[in-house]
Amino acid sequence: MTSNGLIYAMPIRRWLYSFAILALGSCHQRQVQPNEAAGAVPVNTPELSIGPPAAAESLLVDVQSLDSTIQVDPRYAGADNFTGAPLPGYEAPRALLRREAALALTRVQARLRTGGLGLLVYDGYRPVRATLAMVNWAERTGRRDLLDDGYIARRSRHNLGLAVDLTLIDPQSGTMLDMGTPFDTFSEAAHTANASGRVLSYRRILVRAMESEGFQNYEKEWWHFSYHIPGATPFDQAIR
Repeated sequence: MTSNGLIYAMPIRRWLYSFAILALGSCHQRQVQPNEAAGAVPVNTPELSIGPPAAAESLLVDVQSLDSTIQVDPRYAGADNFTGAPLPGYEAPRALLRREAALALTRVQARLRTGGLGLLVYDGYRPVRATLAMVNWAERTGRRDLLDDGYIARRSRHNLGLAVDLTLIDPQSGTMLDMGTPFDTFSEAAHTANASGRVLSYRRILVRAMESEGFQNYEKEWWHFSYHIPGATPFDQAIR
């Protein structure tokens, strides 16, 4: 049963059981990721020098080139985002990540498939110029509160290729599950723990699946996850 394009009748208990069994069966094989013991994810990264284009070319990979079953809907490559326009640096509808993070995401997808679920990615690597455009939009429109409250980062882990925005879908139909709010909802309703019932169950499924492969959720955005690689640098290479 669906409503407004969102699934409301997925077998949550069966999926949670399947995922628990899978996690228990594989935990002795999986290495603990560096960020699993870390604290809350900060909204801003330290000030870092922008890496050269050659490094971006060698380190960033297209997520779908590693797993074509991961769906992508790059919101910032078009007008369907909070600014109402494509952001600079998004010249193709692709989702890129650092290879290590992209490979981890393919493992998440494999886990989810055991329960009949899949991933849809809204955003991955983000050129620095796009982050600056977001900051400019917030200041120009009188929404500096979004910067102060941690909804828009001045220096984003997306610039490192180590953050991904995504949601759960039914891979058979491509229909999104009901996660409680749309992507880029700047309010407490989007805080991961601020939900109940079926919505909270779906958010927990997503968090558990992502955490199982070393990603960490940003508590103010149910869709935002980051992956830790020491010494990572931001890039401003356009997505083409």
